[in-house]
Amino acid sequence: MHRRTELTELLARHGTRGQVEFFLKSRNRTLDEVVDRDQQARQALGEVSAAIPLDWRRGVVEREDLSRFLFAPEDVVVIVGQDGLVANVAKYLTDQPVIGINPDRGVLARHAPSEAEDLLHNTNNTEDRTMVEARTDDGQTLHALNEIYVGHPTHQTSRYRIGEERQASSGILIGTGTGSTGWCSSAHRERNSRIALPTPTEPRLVWFVREAWPSPTTGIDHTEGEITDQALTIDVETDGLVAFGDGIESDALRLGWGQRLSVGLATRRLRLVR
Repeated sequence: MHRRTELTELLARHGTRGQVEFFLKSRNRTLDEVVDRDQQARQALGEVSAAIPLDWRRGVVEREDLSRFLFAPEDVVVIVGQDGLVANVAKYLTDQPVIGINPDRGVLARHAPSEAEDLLHNTNNTEDRTMVEARTDDGQTLHALNEIYVGHPTHQTSRYRIGEERQASSGILIGTGTGSTGWCSSAHRERNSRIALPTPTEPRLVWFVREAWPSPTTGIDHTEGEITDQALTIDVETDGLVAFGDGIESDALRLGWGQRLSVGLATRRLRLVR
C-alpha cells in the first residue's frame, strides 16, 4: 500500500513538468527536490515488490482506494511511505500483520526497504497497538489508530451531553497511546492536565473537551478523563455533528440531534511487525 508521490499529484494538477517547475519556483522550491523524493519512493516500492516471493498473491493499493479494497484474513500488509499511511490503513484491517517501510525511518513505518524480505517471512513478532472505536446507537462504527474527533466539521460550537452535563465546546478528542504524541498531546499540554497519557500498547484511552465554556445551561466540570472498561457516552444535541478518525474528515459518522455515540477501546488492534 502506498500513496501517490508529490510529483505525480503535481503533474496531475498542472499537466507538464515545465508547469510544475514554474509552480514550485513561485513557492521558492525546486523541481529537483520533488523529483528526488519521487525517485526514492519508486525505488522503495521496487525493492519491496522484488522481495515478495513469486508464488505469493499480491495487490497494489493507493491510499485513495483503501475504502474500496477488500483485505483477506491471511494477508500481510506492507505499507511503503510515511507514518500517516499506517494510521490510514489500520481502520480497514482485522488482525493482519502490518509492515511499515520508510527509507527515512519513521515511528510506525520504521523499516528500511532492504529489510522487507526478512520481515515478510517473520511476521509473528508484532507490537499490538491499541485502537479506538466509535459506535452510534443505530449501529454505525468507526475505528482509528490515533484519535477520534467528535464535534462540528468546521469546529464551530458543538452541543451535546456527557452524562448529566450539557456542554458547548469546539468538540471532543478521544485518543490512544499512539495518538498521544499528536493532537491529544497538544490538548493535554495546554490545560496542564494531570492525567498520564497512555503508551501505544496500553489498553487505555484519554479524552479531552476542546474549549468548553460555561453558561446558564452548559457546564465545564467534565472536560477530561480516561477510558478503560466503560466507554464514553455522548448524547448529541446539535444537528450536523460528525465523528472522524485520524484526521480523515471525508470518512466520518454523521450525527444528528438525539443520537447517542459511545467511544471506547476497540476489540481489534494494529499488529505492527517489529
